[in-house]
Amino acid sequence: MPLTAPVRAVATAAGGTLAAATRTIAALRPSAQPLHPAGTVVDGTLVTTSAEDDGRPTTGVDLLDRRAELLVTARLSRAVGLPAPVPDIWGLALRLTAEGETGDVLMATTGWRGPLRFLLAPRREGGERPLTTLLPYRTPAGPILLGAWPTEGERGSAWTLSWARGLGTWHAFGRLELDRHVADDLDGPDEQLELDPVLHQVPGLEQYPVLARLRLPSYRAARASR
Repeated sequence: MPLTAPVRAVATAAGGTLAAATRTIAALRPSAQPLHPAGTVVDGTLVTTSAEDDGRPTTGVDLLDRRAELLVTARLSRAVGLPAPVPDIWGLALRLTAEGETGDVLMATTGWRGPLRFLLAPRREGGERPLTTLLPYRTPAGPILLGAWPTEGERGSAWTLSWARGLGTWHAFGRLELDRHVADDLDGPDEQLELDPVLHQVPGLEQYPVLARLRLPSYRAARASR
């Protein structure tokens, strides 16, 4: 998606709107994080499989194509911070190290099929619903969306990670397993991790300039509120 003058102007305007909304939330509810104010931080492991062995398409991104075992730090949270069991947008944030570089991946509860994978969906439970990155990454294979599908019988502790092109088929590439189960009331220790997928990109998963321009102002506003 080329960053032409009209596209840049729209992205800048939308980014400013999101930043204003973030500042408003921060003013109404002062906290270290205006969005996703409370969560639970858990260590875990991401085990990825080989695209060649599985017979799935390759993407040119090592994380999605090659077998590996990575240590991750995960944070599960509720976006607005509404008390359970009130439905909220759930977030699953991952910090991982790939190819010697630390990168962040942020996912939120959405639908899974068709266009629903691009729409946020409030849920009562955080460990039983799918999540996606909502916005695509730029890769050698084109725009790619990442998603996490909860593992049956392991609610709140394990997900299958997949990727898809647009509205296409999901391709499973790994399993995320946390060191312990996280309940819907987010019991357990929390840390104010400064996760930022624009500043901390996973090798091969680049932010489109227009999307980075859209996201950066709100991230800066959130950091300023701290």
